[in-house]
Amino acid sequence: MAALFRGSRSIWFRWNKNVFVSTRSMASKTPVGFIGLGNMGSPMAKNLIKNGYPVIATDVFPESCKELQDLGAQVVDSPAYVAEKADRIITMLPSSPNVIEVYTGSNGILKKVKKGTLLVDSSTIDPAVAKEMAVAAEKMGAVFMDAPVSGGVGAASMAKLTFMVGGLEEEFKAAQELFTCMGANVVYCGQVGTGQAAKLCNNMLLAIGMIGTAETMNLGIRLGLDPKLLAKILNMSSGRCWSSDTYNPVPGVMEGVPSANNYQGGFGTTLMAKDLGLAQNTATNTKTPIPLGSLAHQIYRIMCSRGYANKDFSSIFQFLREEEAQ
Repeated sequence: MAALFRGSRSIWFRWNKNVFVSTRSMASKTPVGFIGLGNMGSPMAKNLIKNGYPVIATDVFPESCKELQDLGAQVVDSPAYVAEKADRIITMLPSSPNVIEVYTGSNGILKKVKKGTLLVDSSTIDPAVAKEMAVAAEKMGAVFMDAPVSGGVGAASMAKLTFMVGGLEEEFKAAQELFTCMGANVVYCGQVGTGQAAKLCNNMLLAIGMIGTAETMNLGIRLGLDPKLLAKILNMSSGRCWSSDTYNPVPGVMEGVPSANNYQGGFGTTLMAKDLGLAQNTATNTKTPIPLGSLAHQIYRIMCSRGYANKDFSSIFQFLREEEAQ
């Protein structure tokens, strides 16, 4: 496994289900592969560069690579080529099918992956897919960890993400050097798939909280309250939550959030609907009742069909306002 202990160059081997896997205590600042340079991936990769790591990057949209290339990253044509050049690779992709393609496709990572490579997927995907990728990686002598993140684009830019990590605990300890370049909180959740489980639970609560915040703000405005005053009251009272005090959905209440920019940037409604669908699937499979989670899923699916797909998920406030106007 790719290890990250500062200054050490020793190499040792361990036996893992009939496969010899190399675990390297590597010198810091060796190249890191990064695949997926969207709203989240790009700032994460930039923070690796800021911390002195050479980055080898690729994205399905070549124009997404230009800014990173200008900062010194090496841009290559495919995930397979990244795997040829780096033995620590981070992926940040939109969905489970994207992850499957990037890892196992004809130009995927596993076509060229070196034994001992550490593969870290920070996408939000089905926990079952994370487990499948771990098995596929193990067959090639590599190690896969799921490490989805929370905090949004702002936290990604400021290296204040929270990483929820699933995988072998010894690999978690090694990978922390990379995580701490991109995030403020790194939490080991257990075996592969548990990072995704934690992320889906978080995003389900986030969606429910955002809908509740939007409904509350809308009601208060209809009752004649100034939105900034109402937000101030909520944020010093028991109704306070992340959606009210950090990511308020009402235009004009806060600066530097998507609601202040016509809901551009941030975390897209399509992605929230996708994550809620994953939560719904896992709830169905485990026979877990999630009435509010299911309702939130339906609301965000309706939003996607009403022209909000590419807007930030906090546009639920605008959606509610338009619904009442009809």
